[in-house]
Amino acid sequence: MRDKVLIYSRFPKALMLRIGERYELMDAAGKPPREIFSAGQLADIRAMITAGGTPLGAGIMDLMPKLGAIVCYGTGYDGVDLAAAAKRNIMVGHSPGANAASVADIAVTLLLAATRRLLVADNYVRSGDWAAAKPSPMMRPQAGMRGRKIGVYGMGEIGRKIAARVASFETEVGYFSRSRHDVPYQYLPSLEALAEWCSVLVIAVRAGPDTHHIVNADILRRLGKDGYVVNISRGSVIDQAALVAALADQTIAGAGLDVYAKEPHAPDVLTAFANVVLTPHVGGHTLESHVAMQDCVMANLAAFFAGRPLAHPVS
Repeated sequence: MRDKVLIYSRFPKALMLRIGERYELMDAAGKPPREIFSAGQLADIRAMITAGGTPLGAGIMDLMPKLGAIVCYGTGYDGVDLAAAAKRNIMVGHSPGANAASVADIAVTLLLAATRRLLVADNYVRSGDWAAAKPSPMMRPQAGMRGRKIGVYGMGEIGRKIAARVASFETEVGYFSRSRHDVPYQYLPSLEALAEWCSVLVIAVRAGPDTHHIVNADILRRLGKDGYVVNISRGSVIDQAALVAALADQTIAGAGLDVYAKEPHAPDVLTAFANVVLTPHVGGHTLESHVAMQDCVMANLAAFFAGRPLAHPVS
């Protein structure tokens, strides 16, 4: 008889096929488990898979008295109440570094698209304005990458890959994180100092209570009217209302965003800015990343059901 695993977040079935070959998956389809399954069915659940950003508190955990492992599909785990899990001796695992290269790629894509106004240029061709020689103030020459100061906030696996990629564009790279690292980039003593130093602030820090809205109106003001912000971390790290205000009054020059305060993000004032490039949280959405994340999920589940420590635990 195969071990049962609850699927808590909403995942495409294609991503779960490989895991479903080994385990009996009970898919809640993103709904509260008690709406889909009976108390008797939940009583036997020992492990669950969730997306790291999906809120998962003590109330949900308590529906499953035998729950012993929460496995996050992806590197993040900010939605999991770690204190509640620890109180129940529930192990929490994730997929560290599995999608780092893909997320770093999308960060650089957003950076280039925003600073070179790629979407504006694309529309300039498609609309016929270029052929008609119609002048556009948005098509004025922009600063290139050579000599730009790129600030990376967070120097984990993703941050390091972003730094290495942008360094190859002949930029200056600086960073701020909770601790200094043995990397060939300038260390700034605070986020405030980093924002004042750089012309593009790339957010790659792990989300949590200590980073909630840490990129606020003051940080954006320090970035300046020629500055850009790129976020591939979590939407919670930026005060989105402050970002909208900074874009509206031209406190900053533009932004590139893959994550939002609320997802999926519906069209609103933020999506109306021509100097903002938006993607639907697809940073880690590549074939290679999904294989790597599935590898981590499978390794964590196999270790748990074998009575061993998780292969990739959240420390």
